[in-house]
Amino acid sequence: MGTSSVPQPSLPPHARIFARPDVWMEGEAITQFVRVAELPGCVRAAGMPDLHSGRGPIGAAFAFEERVLPYLVGGDAGCGVLLFATTASPRAVDKLERRVRAAMDEDPLADCDPIEVFDACWQKGAKGLAEVANVPDDIAAMAERERALDLGPSGDPAAYRDPSHGRALGSIGSGNHFAEITRVTEVRDEAAADAMGLEKGGLVALVHTGSRGLGAQIGRRYGDATLTGAAIDVYLADLAGAVRFAQANRFLVACRLLRALSALRRDKVRGAIDIVHNTIRREDIAGRAVWIHRKGAAPASRGEATVVLGSRGAPSWVLLGSGHEGALASVAHGAGRRMTRTEARAKLATRYKRAELGRTAHGGRIVCDDADLLYEEHPDAYKPIEPVVASLVDEGLAAPIASLVPLVTVKQ
Repeated sequence: MGTSSVPQPSLPPHARIFARPDVWMEGEAITQFVRVAELPGCVRAAGMPDLHSGRGPIGAAFAFEERVLPYLVGGDAGCGVLLFATTASPRAVDKLERRVRAAMDEDPLADCDPIEVFDACWQKGAKGLAEVANVPDDIAAMAERERALDLGPSGDPAAYRDPSHGRALGSIGSGNHFAEITRVTEVRDEAAADAMGLEKGGLVALVHTGSRGLGAQIGRRYGDATLTGAAIDVYLADLAGAVRFAQANRFLVACRLLRALSALRRDKVRGAIDIVHNTIRREDIAGRAVWIHRKGAAPASRGEATVVLGSRGAPSWVLLGSGHEGALASVAHGAGRRMTRTEARAKLATRYKRAELGRTAHGGRIVCDDADLLYEEHPDAYKPIEPVVASLVDEGLAAPIASLVPLVTVKQ
Protein backbone atom coordinates (compact mmCIF):
# COMPACT_ATOMS: atom_id res chain seq x y z
CA MET A 1 0.00 0.00 0.00
CA GLY A 2 1.71 3.16 -1.18
CA THR A 3 1.30 6.63 0.20
CA SER A 4 0.41 9.78 -1.68
CA SER A 5 -0.98 13.20 -1.17
CA VAL A 6 -4.49 13.72 -2.52
CA PRO A 7 -4.13 14.38 -6.27
CA GLN A 8 -7.18 16.58 -6.67
CA PRO A 9 -6.34 17.72 -10.25
CA SER A 10 -6.47 14.10 -11.49
CA LEU A 11 -10.01 13.54 -10.25
CA PRO A 12 -13.10 13.85 -12.47
CA PRO A 13 -14.67 17.33 -12.23
CA HIS A 14 -17.63 16.03 -10.20
CA ALA A 15 -15.40 14.23 -7.67
CA ARG A 16 -13.44 15.46 -4.69
CA ILE A 17 -11.51 13.96 -1.77
CA PHE A 18 -11.91 15.95 1.43
CA ALA A 19 -8.52 15.41 3.05
CA ARG A 20 -5.66 17.68 4.07
CA PRO A 21 -2.27 17.04 2.45
CA ASP A 22 -0.96 15.61 5.74
CA VAL A 23 -3.52 12.77 5.72
CA TRP A 24 -1.98 9.49 4.63
CA MET A 25 -3.80 8.23 1.53
CA GLU A 26 -3.61 4.83 -0.12
CA GLY A 27 -2.97 4.92 -3.85
CA GLU A 28 -5.23 1.94 -4.61
CA ALA A 29 -8.08 3.57 -2.69
CA ILE A 30 -7.85 6.66 -4.89
CA THR A 31 -7.82 4.44 -7.99
CA GLN A 32 -10.97 2.66 -6.82
CA PHE A 33 -12.63 5.96 -5.97
CA VAL A 34 -11.94 7.39 -9.44
CA ARG A 35 -13.11 4.19 -11.11
CA VAL A 36 -16.53 4.45 -9.42
CA ALA A 37 -16.78 8.20 -9.99
CA GLU A 38 -16.35 7.59 -13.73
CA LEU A 39 -19.15 5.02 -13.96
CA PRO A 40 -22.21 5.96 -16.05
CA GLY A 41 -24.79 7.84 -14.01
CA CYS A 42 -22.43 9.08 -11.28
CA VAL A 43 -23.00 12.81 -10.90
CA ARG A 44 -21.05 13.47 -7.71
CA ALA A 45 -18.41 11.61 -5.69
CA ALA A 46 -17.08 12.53 -2.25
CA GLY A 47 -14.06 10.78 -0.79
CA MET A 48 -13.48 11.09 2.94
CA PRO A 49 -10.11 11.40 4.70
CA ASP A 50 -10.48 7.79 5.89
CA LEU A 51 -10.71 6.54 2.27
CA HIS A 52 -9.24 3.05 1.90
CA SER A 53 -9.62 0.15 -0.49
CA GLY A 54 -11.89 -2.85 -0.32
CA ARG A 55 -14.13 -4.66 -2.77
CA GLY A 56 -15.14 -1.09 -3.55
CA PRO A 57 -13.80 2.13 -2.04
CA ILE A 58 -14.52 2.44 1.69
CA GLY A 59 -14.94 5.90 3.16
CA ALA A 60 -16.84 7.49 0.29
CA ALA A 61 -20.26 8.62 -0.89
CA PHE A 62 -21.52 8.59 -4.48
CA ALA A 63 -24.59 10.13 -6.10
CA PHE A 64 -26.09 8.25 -9.05
CA GLU A 65 -29.01 9.15 -11.25
CA GLU A 66 -31.55 6.45 -12.12
CA ARG A 67 -29.39 3.52 -11.04
CA VAL A 68 -28.33 1.69 -7.89
CA LEU A 69 -25.18 -0.38 -7.38
CA PRO A 70 -25.58 -2.77 -4.42
CA TYR A 71 -21.89 -3.68 -4.34
CA LEU A 72 -21.09 -0.13 -3.24
CA VAL A 73 -22.95 -0.90 -0.01
CA GLY A 74 -21.08 -4.17 0.30
CA GLY A 75 -21.73 -7.22 2.44
CA ASP A 76 -22.33 -5.36 5.69
CA ALA A 77 -25.53 -3.55 4.80
CA GLY A 78 -26.77 -1.29 7.58
CA CYS A 79 -23.47 -1.14 9.47
CA GLY A 80 -23.40 1.91 11.72
CA VAL A 81 -22.91 3.35 15.18
CA LEU A 82 -25.12 3.60 18.24
CA LEU A 83 -24.16 5.88 21.12
CA PHE A 84 -25.89 6.03 24.49
CA ALA A 85 -24.82 8.85 26.83
CA THR A 86 -25.46 7.67 30.39
CA THR A 87 -25.71 8.96 33.93
CA ALA A 88 -23.64 6.01 35.19
CA SER A 89 -21.21 6.64 38.01
CA PRO A 90 -17.46 6.32 37.33
CA ARG A 91 -15.86 2.98 38.20
CA ALA A 92 -12.30 1.70 38.37
CA VAL A 93 -11.30 0.39 34.95
CA ASP A 94 -10.45 -3.10 36.28
CA LYS A 95 -13.91 -3.43 37.83
CA LEU A 96 -15.53 -2.08 34.69
CA GLU A 97 -13.68 -4.63 32.59
CA ARG A 98 -14.96 -7.48 34.78
CA ARG A 99 -18.53 -6.21 34.55
CA VAL A 100 -18.27 -5.87 30.76
CA ARG A 101 -16.91 -9.40 30.41
CA ALA A 102 -19.78 -10.77 32.48
CA ALA A 103 -22.39 -8.83 30.49
CA MET A 104 -20.96 -9.93 27.14
CA ASP A 105 -20.94 -13.58 28.25
CA GLU A 106 -24.71 -13.50 28.80
CA ASP A 107 -27.14 -14.13 25.94
CA PRO A 108 -30.25 -12.03 26.58
CA LEU A 109 -32.14 -13.84 23.78
CA ALA A 110 -31.27 -17.37 24.90
CA ASP A 111 -34.92 -18.19 25.59
CA CYS A 112 -36.27 -16.59 22.40
CA ASP A 113 -37.26 -18.24 19.12
CA PRO A 114 -34.58 -17.13 16.61
CA ILE A 115 -37.05 -17.02 13.72
CA GLU A 116 -39.40 -14.81 15.73
CA VAL A 117 -36.43 -12.59 16.59
CA PHE A 118 -35.38 -12.35 12.95
CA ASP A 119 -38.86 -11.55 11.63
CA ALA A 120 -39.50 -8.89 14.27
CA CYS A 121 -36.20 -7.09 13.68
CA TRP A 122 -36.39 -7.39 9.88
CA GLN A 123 -39.78 -5.65 9.93
CA LYS A 124 -39.42 -3.17 12.82
CA GLY A 125 -35.76 -2.89 13.82
CA ALA A 126 -34.94 -2.50 17.49
CA LYS A 127 -38.57 -1.69 18.32
CA GLY A 128 -39.50 -5.18 17.18
CA LEU A 129 -37.66 -6.72 20.13
CA ALA A 130 -40.36 -5.39 22.46
CA GLU A 131 -42.81 -7.80 20.79
CA VAL A 132 -40.69 -10.96 20.98
CA ALA A 133 -41.63 -13.53 23.61
CA ASN A 134 -39.15 -14.05 26.46
CA VAL A 135 -37.06 -10.92 25.79
CA PRO A 136 -35.90 -9.68 29.23
CA ASP A 137 -38.23 -7.01 30.61
CA ASP A 138 -35.57 -4.31 30.90
CA ILE A 139 -34.50 -4.76 27.27
CA ALA A 140 -38.12 -4.85 26.07
CA ALA A 141 -38.84 -1.60 27.92
CA MET A 142 -35.85 0.05 26.26
CA ALA A 143 -36.81 -1.33 22.84
CA GLU A 144 -40.35 0.07 23.03
CA ARG A 145 -38.95 3.59 22.98
CA GLU A 146 -36.37 3.08 20.23
CA ARG A 147 -36.90 5.15 17.13
CA ALA A 148 -38.38 3.69 13.98
CA LEU A 149 -36.03 4.17 11.03
CA ASP A 150 -37.16 6.44 8.21
CA LEU A 151 -37.16 3.76 5.51
CA GLY A 152 -39.58 2.22 3.11
CA PRO A 153 -41.15 -1.11 4.07
CA SER A 154 -38.88 -4.12 4.41
CA GLY A 155 -39.08 -6.74 1.67
CA ASP A 156 -40.25 -10.32 1.89
CA PRO A 157 -37.99 -11.99 4.47
CA ALA A 158 -38.61 -15.51 3.14
CA ALA A 159 -35.33 -15.72 1.21
CA TYR A 160 -33.35 -14.76 4.31
CA ARG A 161 -35.37 -16.45 7.09
CA ASP A 162 -32.66 -18.51 8.75
CA PRO A 163 -32.39 -19.20 12.50
CA SER A 164 -28.66 -18.43 12.33
CA HIS A 165 -29.50 -14.76 11.74
CA GLY A 166 -31.74 -14.61 14.79
CA ARG A 167 -29.10 -16.33 16.91
CA ALA A 168 -26.44 -13.87 15.70
CA LEU A 169 -28.41 -10.87 16.92
CA GLY A 170 -26.59 -9.08 19.70
CA SER A 171 -23.09 -10.06 18.52
CA ILE A 172 -20.39 -7.64 17.48
CA GLY A 173 -18.82 -9.46 14.57
CA SER A 174 -15.24 -9.39 13.37
CA GLY A 175 -13.18 -6.83 11.48
CA ASN A 176 -13.33 -3.25 12.68
CA HIS A 177 -16.55 -3.73 14.66
CA PHE A 178 -16.46 -3.21 18.41
CA ALA A 179 -18.40 -2.41 21.56
CA GLU A 180 -16.91 0.13 23.91
CA ILE A 181 -17.41 2.03 27.12
CA THR A 182 -15.86 5.46 26.73
CA ARG A 183 -15.46 8.60 28.79
CA VAL A 184 -16.17 12.12 27.53
CA THR A 185 -12.76 13.77 27.89
CA GLU A 186 -13.06 17.03 25.97
CA VAL A 187 -16.05 19.20 25.14
CA ARG A 188 -15.68 21.79 22.37
CA ASP A 189 -19.32 22.87 22.10
CA GLU A 190 -21.01 22.96 25.51
CA ALA A 191 -24.51 23.73 24.21
CA ALA A 192 -24.51 21.00 21.57
CA ALA A 193 -22.98 18.48 23.98
CA ASP A 194 -25.60 19.24 26.61
CA ALA A 195 -28.38 18.79 24.04
CA MET A 196 -27.02 15.29 23.32
CA GLY A 197 -26.60 14.35 26.96
CA LEU A 198 -22.81 14.51 26.83
CA GLU A 199 -20.88 16.03 29.72
CA LYS A 200 -17.21 15.98 30.56
CA GLY A 201 -16.34 12.85 32.53
CA GLY A 202 -19.60 11.13 31.59
CA LEU A 203 -19.65 7.48 30.55
CA VAL A 204 -20.88 6.53 27.09
CA ALA A 205 -21.78 3.16 25.55
CA LEU A 206 -20.57 3.10 21.94
CA VAL A 207 -21.27 0.25 19.50
CA HIS A 208 -20.10 -0.22 15.91
CA THR A 209 -21.74 -3.27 14.32
CA GLY A 210 -23.66 -4.28 11.23
CA SER A 211 -26.07 -6.88 9.93
CA ARG A 212 -23.74 -9.85 10.44
CA GLY A 213 -24.31 -12.75 8.02
CA LEU A 214 -27.57 -11.28 6.77
CA GLY A 215 -25.84 -8.43 4.95
CA ALA A 216 -23.36 -10.84 3.41
CA GLN A 217 -26.23 -13.02 2.15
CA ILE A 218 -27.91 -10.01 0.53
CA GLY A 219 -24.59 -8.93 -0.96
CA ARG A 220 -24.11 -12.34 -2.58
CA ARG A 221 -27.64 -12.30 -3.97
CA TYR A 222 -27.18 -9.03 -5.84
CA GLY A 223 -23.47 -9.30 -6.60
CA ASP A 224 -22.12 -6.74 -9.07
CA ALA A 225 -25.49 -5.91 -10.61
CA THR A 226 -26.40 -2.41 -11.71
CA LEU A 227 -30.10 -1.94 -10.97
CA THR A 228 -32.60 0.28 -12.73
CA GLY A 229 -36.36 0.65 -12.75
CA ALA A 230 -38.43 -1.74 -10.63
CA ALA A 231 -35.36 -3.79 -9.68
CA ILE A 232 -34.24 -0.84 -7.52
CA ASP A 233 -37.36 -1.09 -5.38
CA VAL A 234 -36.88 -4.83 -4.82
CA TYR A 235 -33.30 -4.36 -3.66
CA LEU A 236 -34.06 -1.35 -1.48
CA ALA A 237 -36.79 -3.32 0.30
CA ASP A 238 -34.26 -6.05 1.11
CA LEU A 239 -31.75 -3.39 2.14
CA ALA A 240 -34.34 -1.82 4.46
CA GLY A 241 -34.77 -5.16 6.23
CA ALA A 242 -31.00 -5.48 6.66
CA VAL A 243 -30.67 -1.92 7.96
CA ARG A 244 -33.42 -2.54 10.51
CA PHE A 245 -31.79 -5.80 11.56
CA ALA A 246 -28.43 -4.04 11.95
CA GLN A 247 -30.07 -1.34 14.08
CA ALA A 248 -31.51 -4.02 16.36
CA ASN A 249 -28.11 -5.69 16.55
CA ARG A 250 -26.41 -2.46 17.69
CA PHE A 251 -29.16 -1.85 20.20
CA LEU A 252 -28.86 -5.29 21.78
CA VAL A 253 -25.06 -5.05 22.07
CA ALA A 254 -25.46 -1.60 23.62
CA CYS A 255 -27.92 -3.03 26.15
CA ARG A 256 -25.20 -5.39 27.32
CA LEU A 257 -22.88 -2.45 27.91
CA LEU A 258 -25.63 -0.56 29.71
CA ARG A 259 -26.16 -3.57 31.96
CA ALA A 260 -22.45 -3.50 32.84
CA LEU A 261 -22.90 0.17 33.77
CA SER A 262 -26.08 -0.52 35.79
CA ALA A 263 -27.76 1.86 33.34
CA LEU A 264 -30.19 -0.39 31.44
CA ARG A 265 -33.10 1.99 32.05
CA ARG A 266 -34.33 4.96 30.06
CA ASP A 267 -33.90 7.30 32.99
CA LYS A 268 -30.19 6.39 33.00
CA VAL A 269 -29.74 7.35 29.35
CA ARG A 270 -29.28 11.09 28.77
CA GLY A 271 -29.08 11.01 25.00
CA ALA A 272 -28.55 8.78 21.96
CA ILE A 273 -27.12 8.95 18.45
CA ASP A 274 -27.86 6.19 15.92
CA ILE A 275 -26.39 6.46 12.42
CA VAL A 276 -25.99 4.12 9.43
CA HIS A 277 -22.79 3.99 7.38
CA ASN A 278 -23.56 1.47 4.64
CA THR A 279 -26.79 2.19 2.83
CA ILE A 280 -28.48 3.86 -0.16
CA ARG A 281 -31.02 6.65 0.17
CA ARG A 282 -32.96 8.92 -2.17
CA GLU A 283 -31.83 12.48 -1.46
CA ASP A 284 -31.90 15.86 -3.17
CA ILE A 285 -28.61 17.32 -4.38
CA ALA A 286 -28.57 20.66 -6.18
CA GLY A 287 -32.29 20.41 -6.79
CA ARG A 288 -32.35 16.94 -8.28
CA ALA A 289 -33.22 13.61 -6.72
CA VAL A 290 -30.35 11.13 -6.75
CA TRP A 291 -29.42 7.84 -5.12
CA ILE A 292 -26.77 8.49 -2.47
CA HIS A 293 -24.59 5.42 -1.90
CA ARG A 294 -22.63 5.52 1.36
CA LYS A 295 -20.00 2.92 2.20
CA GLY A 296 -18.03 3.63 5.35
CA ALA A 297 -19.34 7.20 5.35
CA ALA A 298 -21.43 8.72 8.12
CA PRO A 299 -24.42 10.94 7.27
CA ALA A 300 -23.96 14.52 8.43
CA SER A 301 -26.97 16.64 7.52
CA ARG A 302 -27.11 20.21 8.79
CA GLY A 303 -27.56 20.19 12.54
CA GLU A 304 -27.37 16.39 12.74
CA ALA A 305 -25.06 14.75 15.28
CA THR A 306 -22.64 12.21 13.88
CA VAL A 307 -19.71 10.15 15.13
CA VAL A 308 -16.23 9.64 13.68
CA LEU A 309 -14.68 6.55 15.22
CA GLY A 310 -11.14 6.38 16.49
CA SER A 311 -9.24 3.19 17.21
CA ARG A 312 -9.03 1.47 20.58
CA GLY A 313 -5.99 3.65 21.25
CA ALA A 314 -7.43 6.93 19.99
CA PRO A 315 -10.55 8.93 20.78
CA SER A 316 -13.75 8.96 18.79
CA TRP A 317 -15.33 12.34 18.06
CA VAL A 318 -18.94 13.47 18.14
CA LEU A 319 -19.46 16.12 15.48
CA LEU A 320 -22.28 18.34 14.29
CA GLY A 321 -22.92 17.98 10.57
CA SER A 322 -23.16 20.96 8.25
CA GLY A 323 -24.99 19.26 5.37
CA HIS A 324 -22.11 20.11 3.01
CA GLU A 325 -23.56 19.55 -0.45
CA GLY A 326 -20.23 18.85 -2.13
CA ALA A 327 -19.56 16.09 0.38
CA LEU A 328 -23.07 14.69 -0.09
CA ALA A 329 -23.89 15.60 3.51
CA SER A 330 -21.41 13.00 4.71
CA VAL A 331 -18.29 12.70 6.86
CA ALA A 332 -15.69 10.01 7.54
CA HIS A 333 -16.92 7.11 9.62
CA GLY A 334 -13.56 6.55 11.29
CA ALA A 335 -9.82 6.94 11.12
CA GLY A 336 -9.41 4.55 8.18
CA ARG A 337 -6.89 1.74 7.76
CA ARG A 338 -3.28 2.34 6.80
CA MET A 339 -2.25 -1.35 6.89
CA THR A 340 -3.99 -4.38 5.47
CA ARG A 341 -4.82 -7.05 8.02
CA THR A 342 -2.03 -9.25 6.67
CA GLU A 343 0.47 -6.40 6.97
CA ALA A 344 -0.67 -5.60 10.49
CA ARG A 345 -0.21 -9.19 11.67
CA ALA A 346 3.23 -9.45 10.11
CA LYS A 347 4.60 -6.06 11.17
CA LEU A 348 3.04 -5.61 14.58
CA ALA A 349 3.73 -9.12 15.87
CA THR A 350 7.42 -8.23 15.81
CA ARG A 351 6.79 -4.85 17.44
CA TYR A 352 4.46 -5.83 20.29
CA LYS A 353 4.26 -8.85 22.57
CA ARG A 354 0.89 -10.57 22.90
CA ALA A 355 0.77 -9.68 26.61
CA GLU A 356 1.03 -5.97 25.76
CA LEU A 357 -2.14 -5.94 23.67
CA GLY A 358 -4.64 -6.11 26.51
CA ARG A 359 -4.06 -2.50 27.54
CA THR A 360 -3.85 0.79 25.71
CA ALA A 361 -1.45 3.69 26.13
CA HIS A 362 -4.12 5.72 27.94
CA GLY A 363 -4.98 2.93 30.40
CA GLY A 364 -7.90 1.32 28.59
CA ARG A 365 -8.61 -2.41 28.56
CA ILE A 366 -9.17 -4.72 25.59
CA VAL A 367 -11.53 -7.69 25.85
CA CYS A 368 -10.56 -10.01 22.99
CA ASP A 369 -9.44 -13.64 22.83
CA ASP A 370 -8.33 -13.58 19.17
CA ALA A 371 -4.59 -12.80 18.95
CA ASP A 372 -4.71 -12.18 15.18
CA LEU A 373 -7.56 -9.70 15.60
CA LEU A 374 -5.66 -7.84 18.30
CA TYR A 375 -2.84 -7.24 15.82
CA GLU A 376 -5.12 -6.57 12.85
CA GLU A 377 -7.06 -3.94 14.81
CA HIS A 378 -4.11 -2.41 16.63
CA PRO A 379 -4.11 1.43 16.61
CA ASP A 380 -0.92 1.37 14.52
CA ALA A 381 -2.91 -0.25 11.69
CA TYR A 382 -5.06 2.89 11.44
CA LYS A 383 -4.48 6.47 10.43
CA PRO A 384 -4.17 9.00 13.24
CA ILE A 385 -7.64 10.35 14.05
CA GLU A 386 -6.56 13.97 14.56
CA PRO A 387 -5.81 14.92 10.91
CA VAL A 388 -8.93 13.03 9.78
CA VAL A 389 -11.19 15.07 12.06
CA ALA A 390 -9.24 18.25 11.28
CA SER A 391 -9.86 17.68 7.56
CA LEU A 392 -13.60 17.47 8.12
CA VAL A 393 -13.60 20.60 10.26
CA ASP A 394 -11.31 22.61 7.97
CA GLU A 395 -13.41 21.73 4.91
CA GLY A 396 -16.61 22.75 6.69
CA LEU A 397 -18.21 19.30 6.68
CA ALA A 398 -18.80 19.30 10.44
CA ALA A 399 -17.91 21.00 13.73
CA PRO A 400 -16.45 19.24 16.80
CA ILE A 401 -18.61 18.70 19.86
CA ALA A 402 -16.85 16.21 22.15
CA SER A 403 -14.20 13.50 22.23
CA LEU A 404 -14.65 10.02 23.71
CA VAL A 405 -11.66 8.07 25.01
CA PRO A 406 -12.17 4.28 25.30
CA LEU A 407 -12.02 2.67 28.74
CA VAL A 408 -13.02 -0.90 27.83
CA THR A 409 -13.13 -2.13 24.23
CA VAL A 410 -14.68 -5.47 23.22
CA LYS A 411 -13.61 -7.19 19.99
CA GLN A 412 -14.88 -10.53 18.71
